[in-house]
Amino acid sequence: MLTRRRLIAASAALALPAPLPARADAWPSKPIRLVVPYAPGGTTDVVGRMIGEYLGRQLGQNIVVENRPGKGATIGTAQVAKAAPDGYTLVMSNVAAQAVSPALYGDLDYDPLRDFVHITLASLNPSVLVVHPSFPARTLADYIGYARANPDKLAFATSGPGSSNHILGTLTGQVAGIRLVHVPYRGAGPAMQDTIAGIVPSMFDSLPSAAPHIKAGKVRALAVSGEKRSAAFPDVPTMKESGYPALVSYSWFGLSAPARTPAPIVERIAREMQVVLKLPVVVKRWEEIGAESSTMTPAEYGAFVKAELEKWSPVVKASGAKPE
Repeated sequence: MLTRRRLIAASAALALPAPLPARADAWPSKPIRLVVPYAPGGTTDVVGRMIGEYLGRQLGQNIVVENRPGKGATIGTAQVAKAAPDGYTLVMSNVAAQAVSPALYGDLDYDPLRDFVHITLASLNPSVLVVHPSFPARTLADYIGYARANPDKLAFATSGPGSSNHILGTLTGQVAGIRLVHVPYRGAGPAMQDTIAGIVPSMFDSLPSAAPHIKAGKVRALAVSGEKRSAAFPDVPTMKESGYPALVSYSWFGLSAPARTPAPIVERIAREMQVVLKLPVVVKRWEEIGAESSTMTPAEYGAFVKAELEKWSPVVKASGAKPE
């Protein structure tokens, strides 16, 4: 009798339908993890936390920001590439991890195009060269003159090897014919702390993370890398107008997810992000830090990342930059 009952129970279990995968329209039903592949305090972190707060409100679910710095933003990025494609793990994609580091390192654990679905661009940001207030340079020309008179003695900090600012600093040395010393950190936050403390005399940083320190007088801005002056700092000249048109450069930050994330989820995030980027509080914050927002669709952002990879790879190789 016991055996017969077991057989009946087993047959009934086999007859039950297999569990259905979670419906995309039920997403999100739990907190979402947003990986920022840099240390706290830098531009990626600033932008990521703003997006996490307001996108979470739009989605009706908490977005938990998780900092995973290291190796030119590739450590945290690689973790997301291997995450489940269910919409619950996102990454702040950026020029370093998706466009510069592939050429700099050459042996990454991910492919910037194949292993991700790129959702939308969140901000486009010029870089800025800042110095400690005690440093004698007041202009980019002064800075270059000092470096020329002191070869291999003028150091510049960046958020790390493989960052767009690492390449910008290297290019500055090349086009100006000077020899600078790169001091890489595990994020813009700690790099700026040492620049403010005078441990490193200068830094190439993305304008959004440097902005509050410039306004507070903790560092002095010499030049920005955009095509035109930043509305947030109209008195700071561009590197282009300072005589170096080759130094026009931007860093960028967006949202990406593991490849094969369901299209309805990707489209929902992209749609809500356009609402977020138009919120007055976000628009105001972007203006304060000198960032520009975007209206890119997933298809447009994917094409943008591909174009940036193709643009930066030969620049990195020609610069001779090496990972420290």
